[in-house]
Amino acid sequence: MKYLVLLCDGMADYPVDELGNKTPMGASYTPSMDKLAKGSRIGLVKTVADNMKPGSDVANLAVLGYDPQVYYSGRSPLEAGSIGIDMKPTDVSFRCNLVTLSDEENYEDKTILDYCADDISTEEARILVEYLAEHFDNDEFKLYSGVSYRHCLIWNNGTMDVGTLTPPHDITGKPIKEYIPKHENTKKLYDMMVKSYDILKDHPVNQARIARGKRPANSMWFWGEGVRKALMPFEEKYGIKGSMISAVDLLKGIGKFSEMNVVSVEGATGYIDTNFEGKAEACIKEFENGQDLVYVHVEAPDECGHRNEIENKKKSLEIIDEKILTPVLSALEKYDDYKVLIMPDHATPLCLKTHTNDPIPFLMYHKKGEVKGCDEFTEETAKATGDYVENGHELMQMFINM
Repeated sequence: MKYLVLLCDGMADYPVDELGNKTPMGASYTPSMDKLAKGSRIGLVKTVADNMKPGSDVANLAVLGYDPQVYYSGRSPLEAGSIGIDMKPTDVSFRCNLVTLSDEENYEDKTILDYCADDISTEEARILVEYLAEHFDNDEFKLYSGVSYRHCLIWNNGTMDVGTLTPPHDITGKPIKEYIPKHENTKKLYDMMVKSYDILKDHPVNQARIARGKRPANSMWFWGEGVRKALMPFEEKYGIKGSMISAVDLLKGIGKFSEMNVVSVEGATGYIDTNFEGKAEACIKEFENGQDLVYVHVEAPDECGHRNEIENKKKSLEIIDEKILTPVLSALEKYDDYKVLIMPDHATPLCLKTHTNDPIPFLMYHKKGEVKGCDEFTEETAKATGDYVENGHELMQMFINM
C-alpha cells in the first residue's frame, strides 16, 4: 500500500468576483483532482480549533495527526530544527522575517510594504542575516539564516512571556505602530528591529535590489515564539514509513522532529516559480525507495493568497494538478494498491490576505475502494456532502484506515 498526501497550502478560499463568483478551486482546471473526486470521500475538516491561531504550523501538525493542543509550542522551534539548530530546553526561538518597511524617519511610523521583501533569494538573505549577526550575536541572542525571507533568532534563557507578536503577513500594507512589540520583556527584540533598519537600508545587497526594481529587505520582524517539544516518530505512530517534501523550513522541521525522511528539492522556492516537476520526481523516487507515505507540501497557493494574486492562485492549483498530481498518479498505478489525500492545511482567502480557521475541504481516494463521490473537488462540493470531521488531528488515521 502506498499513501500520497498532497497538501496544497492555503488552497481553500471564498468566492471571488473576478473568477465569476467562484473560488480558485472552483475556477481552476484540475482534471486529475476531479477524476479522483468521482470516486472519493469528500468533506470538510476543522484543522485549527477556535482557540488557536490559524497558522500552517498548527494546521499541518493536525493534518499529520499530532493534536496541536498537545504538541504545539510555537512555530519557530519547528523551523529551527529544520535548519539544524539544536535548541536547549532553556532556549526560546523566534521567526525572523526579512521585510520591506516604508521610509518614514521614525521606525514606529513605518508601514510593512512586503512581508517577504519581494521573495528575496536565499543567497541574498544569507548575506544580510550574517551581516546582522555580526552586530547582534552575543551570549544571549544568535541569528541563523534559513530559506528566502524566513530566518530564526534564538534567545538563550529567554522567556515566552512576550505579549502579542504579530505575523507580518497579517499586516501587509498597514502602519506598524499598533503591532510593534510592546511587552516589557521584548525591549531588546524591538531595539534589534529598529537598529536592523539602519544597518540594512544602505547595504550593497539592498542597493543592488533597488537598482533591479526589487524591494529591499530593510528590517527584521520577530514573531512565532516557541520552545522545543518532542513529536512521536511518524513510523511509531502509524506503523508506516513516511517522507516529507517541502520548500519551507516549517514543514521540514515537522518532518525532522517526527523522524520522517525529509527530502530537499533543488529549485523549490515556496512560490509559484517553484520546481513542481522536481517535487513530483522526488515523490515518485521516495515510493520506489520503499517509503509508504509521502507528504508533498506545496506553498504556492498560500503565498498567492497572502498577496491577493487571484490569477496566480488559480494557476498554482492548475500547475499542481498537471505537474505533481498527474505524474505521481501515473507512477502509483504500478503498485497493487494506493490511497490519496488532497487538502489544504487552512484557508487563505484572497480578500483577507491571511489565514482563517474555517473548516476546509478534503478528498480521500482509495484505488480499491468503492465510493460515490462528486463531479469535482471544491469547497462547495465538500460542504454539500455533509461529511464533517470536527477534530482535524483524527483525519490522518481515518485516511490510513479507510
